[in-house]
Amino acid sequence: MKKNIKVLISGGGTGGHIFPAISIANEIKDSFPNAEISFVGALGKMEMEKVPQAGYTIEGIPVVGFHRKELWRNFLFLPKLVVSLYKAWKIIKSKKPDLVVGTGGFASGPILYLSSRMGCQTIIQEQNSFAGVTNKILGKRANAICVAYPNMERFFPKEKIVFTGNPIRQILLDSNHQAQESWYINPQKPTLLIIGGSLGARQVNHAMDLESNKLIEQGVNVIWQCGKFYYEQLKNKYEGKTPKNFHIVPFISDMKAAYDISDLIISRAGAGTISELCVMEKATILVPSPNVAEDHQTHNAKALTDHGAAVLVTDKEAPEKLVDKALALLDNQDQIVALEKEIKAFAKPNAVADIVAVANKLISD
Repeated sequence: MKKNIKVLISGGGTGGHIFPAISIANEIKDSFPNAEISFVGALGKMEMEKVPQAGYTIEGIPVVGFHRKELWRNFLFLPKLVVSLYKAWKIIKSKKPDLVVGTGGFASGPILYLSSRMGCQTIIQEQNSFAGVTNKILGKRANAICVAYPNMERFFPKEKIVFTGNPIRQILLDSNHQAQESWYINPQKPTLLIIGGSLGARQVNHAMDLESNKLIEQGVNVIWQCGKFYYEQLKNKYEGKTPKNFHIVPFISDMKAAYDISDLIISRAGAGTISELCVMEKATILVPSPNVAEDHQTHNAKALTDHGAAVLVTDKEAPEKLVDKALALLDNQDQIVALEKEIKAFAKPNAVADIVAVANKLISD
């Protein structure tokens, strides 16, 4: 890769798209300090806040998603898409990037589509085991497609696929990390971590709320990240009624500390989170969200559960089965060890370096 490169990165909507994009930018910057890196995101989405916090500039376009179930909500889709394509064209023409990377999210579509037509080298970073419609279309023109799961030739040209894994937060790999958050933990009892994303997972929270008494009776250490939408309600309900090793929090900023002390994790099945769980070698119960395009979280989960690397509880089953399944696993150390061993086989700790190596080759050729 030449020293003075210009890179345009687009990814957002959720942390699962944003944090890999930032990780790729950081790796490029570490390897090539003179690289000029900028971002494009969707106006009003969380990337417009998170990317500047990471030290990069970002421009927004008004693109929105297409609603497949409620078609009446799409009356602004086409007008905003046209404006977004025009703004994306202006950004690309102004930046003249050597490389364009898309990690998913609304803005990636217009940026990658126009970049490929304007002669830029383009990389798709597909995080899920089941590719979405937009990436399947874009994949026909992309120069390389970095994937995190095997058998992705179902969706993309085989010759363009590079099996890199998903970028994870590099702090998770830091063996010298000093914990920034701490919770009271009874060392004689196992620890259960529940993570439903920064906003929370309604059905997971409902399941925990229904059966929390079982965890309390068993003395299990609990760190329950319920999400900011649910925190006040749950805090008010449980305040003063739980032991000191039962923690309800809206958000966990130091995920490494939380992973390190946990024996079992309950989680949604977002691609980024799964990649972290694999690298951290954590026994996990996955509860895929049913409210995502192409039901991709179920596909992500089954890529692990079909190999005995995690346990699957559906969103519908969660209120009845989730806590009982967690208690059964916590009472079976042999199965916990087996899950940790199997999930480790899916770990790709060098994913971000491998993605940048693909970028290096594209620009150098």
